[in-house]
Amino acid sequence: MAATAEQIAAIRRMTNEESDGLYADAVLTSLIEANPVPDSEGRPPGHEDWEATYDLNATASQVWAEKAGRLTGETDFAADGGSYSRSQLYEMAIKQSRFYQARAYVRTMEFQRPRVKNRYSNESLYGTH
Repeated sequence: MAATAEQIAAIRRMTNEESDGLYADAVLTSLIEANPVPDSEGRPPGHEDWEATYDLNATASQVWAEKAGRLTGETDFAADGGSYSRSQLYEMAIKQSRFYQARAYVRTMEFQRPRVKNRYSNESLYGTH
């Protein structure tokens, strides 16, 4: 299922991207859909009954990181009696990326210890045989 118009509008507000310039709706849709999360019933993406649910905070973080990447060439300079701190734009984009990344859905993996047979007895060291 494609990202909704409401989700696209939310990303535009979160990233200060009100225009359709670099981030057309199709681009935002693909970025949103790259961040699926379990739905309200806990069904993971890919489950046959999964209702399309996406992590908008992760998407906003990605957009801000891309904006920061485009600003890396900007330098501070002084001209005509004025001082222009273009590096502040980069710093703010990085701060916004971190802000939204801190609020993104936490993805976890469960690891299980391998079952190893104790060579001195019939007991298992971890888990059961």
